[in-house]
Amino acid sequence: MPAIAAGNLLSSDPVLGALVEGLPASVVDGLSTFGQQWGAAEIRDLGRVLEANPPVLRSHDAGGARLDAIETHPAWNALMRRSVGAGLHASIWDAGGEEARVRAVARAARLMMAAQVEPGHLLPIIANNAALAALAHAPKLSEAWLPLARSRRFDPRSLPLAEKTGAIVGFATTEKQGGSDLRAASTRAETAGDSLYRLVGHKWYVAAPTADGLLVTAQTLEGLTLFLVPRFTPDGRRNPFRIVRLKPALGFRALPAAEIEFTGTLGLPVGEVGRGLVTVQDTQAFARLDGALIAAGLLRQGLAEAAHFARHRRAFGAPLIDQTLMTRVLADMALDVVALAALAFRLAEAIDRAHDEPLEAAFARLMAPVVRYLTAKIGPALIAEAIEAMGAAGLDEAGPLARAYRAMPALAVLDGPGNILALDVVRVLRRSSDPLEAVLAVIEDGLGQAARSTLNVLRAAGAVALADEGSARILVEQLGLTVAAAALRRRFPTVVADAFLESRLGKPWRATYGMLDARFDARAFVDYVCPKL
Repeated sequence: MPAIAAGNLLSSDPVLGALVEGLPASVVDGLSTFGQQWGAAEIRDLGRVLEANPPVLRSHDAGGARLDAIETHPAWNALMRRSVGAGLHASIWDAGGEEARVRAVARAARLMMAAQVEPGHLLPIIANNAALAALAHAPKLSEAWLPLARSRRFDPRSLPLAEKTGAIVGFATTEKQGGSDLRAASTRAETAGDSLYRLVGHKWYVAAPTADGLLVTAQTLEGLTLFLVPRFTPDGRRNPFRIVRLKPALGFRALPAAEIEFTGTLGLPVGEVGRGLVTVQDTQAFARLDGALIAAGLLRQGLAEAAHFARHRRAFGAPLIDQTLMTRVLADMALDVVALAALAFRLAEAIDRAHDEPLEAAFARLMAPVVRYLTAKIGPALIAEAIEAMGAAGLDEAGPLARAYRAMPALAVLDGPGNILALDVVRVLRRSSDPLEAVLAVIEDGLGQAARSTLNVLRAAGAVALADEGSARILVEQLGLTVAAAALRRRFPTVVADAFLESRLGKPWRATYGMLDARFDARAFVDYVCPKL
């Protein structure tokens, strides 16, 4: 069975090509160069190498002194260097030239391609991107940190900020008893003078424990506050906190995620003291978009692997791709892959336009948790189906699908589990009906006259969710599927949107793939989404 040949991750993906088709030519050329570089065999092999060489904690040196250092394989730094150099950690904030008006969409394409090489290293990358939104609440801190957090140079050295050529900022908000309920944080912060606080407490899951700075939630007398905890104190000494252990968790083997303890660690408030929840909320749309894009990249990869296998594997006298049941399963999967990518890119487009267009800003507020919810729920099942299509070959750790399958539930939890996302949608609707009307306008624009009855159904579902939070998931799923269908109509052949609408919204709930009927050309769907290479 031949492996998928190395090649350009953009030109070999008609779906991604359609999603960036309207961007300026110079931006598309840059994306093509990125796709060629990241699709090269030696770069794609770095993901396999990292899976086989997980990080190692060095808590103490030979003399017994605490180090709290994490050793990673050189492949980790190689991928981080390429991602930072391409601006994946910050280009949404500072890309210039013709990319300036399409920053989020252009970065979305890069992120989706990079995820297919190795998703774990992207967690510190997307954390830094979201952290920049929080730092906007602290102008004095921004002066020192933004130039380095936006730098295109990855500097893994553990040094004071003034000696660095680039910096990464991560998050440390999750606690054992709190999880998504940030108000339940038990970490305490007491004033230490000169705008500094001392933090005492623990964080249960930190994706980038050796970042140059961590955004940490802690309780003050005024309430929950967000702090920037630098790796080194202002006088150049190491800021004391302990890495208790690396997390032996399902998810990303290459990621040095850890449990940490603060022991009088110095931190500086980010934003108004006592209003940390508001500051954190400003980062969520970026984190949720990025989680959806990483998932979309992995789903594209899963479908491509399954289709490639089906073209080359013969069973019962014919290639699998020519056998009707397999073709319909793959075609059904292809509809979700295209729809989720289109949905995520529509959110990226809204973020690009939000500053100048209030309706797009309202759309983004409501749809960020919806987009993340839908990718989180569809992702694990689709990767499992791709593995099943390949049989034992799909389980092989030498291939990418086992890695993708481990990543899917971890991505879902890191961005907030389904109930949290659904409740966030309800909270947005409680504040104002404007976001829902903005979303409905997008649906009507995409689906035309056919959307009128759907709009009434969605308004009714919104009213029910406001009265009964237990029904919120119904609203979220219906919103996600309908906006996805509208996005498909804008970018893809009409038959693709029609098949998605009929199979996802026009029929009762289904629990498996392969439910398309014979009226749709299943083989054409597969060949369109995953052309033979």
